[in-house]
Amino acid sequence: MNRDRSNPNAWEALYLDQAIPLDMTAKAYMIKDLQSWSRNYLLIPIKIIANISLAIIMTIKRILPFQFSAYKLMHHSAAFFLKHFASPEACYLIVRHICLGSNIVNFLIDNSADRQIPKSTLYPETVDDLAENAFLEHDLILFNFVLDYNEAQQKNPNWLQDVHAQGLNYESIQPVNIDVDVSKRGWFQILDLESAIELFKIFYALCLTSEEFARAVLSLQFDENFGCYVSAIAQDYNWNHVIANRHPLAPNSPFNAARDLFLHGIITEALHRYLELRKAGNL
Repeated sequence: MNRDRSNPNAWEALYLDQAIPLDMTAKAYMIKDLQSWSRNYLLIPIKIIANISLAIIMTIKRILPFQFSAYKLMHHSAAFFLKHFASPEACYLIVRHICLGSNIVNFLIDNSADRQIPKSTLYPETVDDLAENAFLEHDLILFNFVLDYNEAQQKNPNWLQDVHAQGLNYESIQPVNIDVDVSKRGWFQILDLESAIELFKIFYALCLTSEEFARAVLSLQFDENFGCYVSAIAQDYNWNHVIANRHPLAPNSPFNAARDLFLHGIITEALHRYLELRKAGNL
């Protein structure tokens, strides 16, 4: 198209730029989400409300002599909230993220020291599917995988040489099926992805024990670990600068959890696209 060179479109430039390859459909929804009026006008007040609420919930939970959780309430509330108040693009990206996480975990298992490690079967297709403990299961899969993966390496110190000798297995890097119609939008489906995450973290803190919430927050900084896992297998560390969530031994504040989760989604997209390109022989 003809462009006004004296007034270039920043969003068009961001979409066309391929310095960090991403799935183009997901990227289009990300950019549409970034331009939403809720992100421009509601995100900052939502952050203030969410962090005040989080501070109250965390304080009360630490003072109480007992801990409580409500997984079913949390997941059904999340699904209802997303389905009726988050934009279709945000819903698409959230459902897709869970599936991509399963693909990446399964790829690592296929190229690990022990290929009998239980694989992830968590592949929601709709927002309603998230009500079936998807968020908690996503975290449990991650931490159980890390424990199994590193335990297997200790038992098989030469595993990496064996993997390279056999060649990498990319069978788990497959397209995912997402049944979210972004052409249909309810009257109240106005919230962008980060605003929705900010509000949802209140439910997360309320419905999980303090230990479970802390574990969920810490999981976001395992992006660096997973990037290193993939790089060791692929023998390529050149792309790791894309990873923004780092240093799990220096945990970030839970008040930054929504922003970290927002970045986690982008990093997961970048990692999955990297594996897709390697599978296709384009890297």
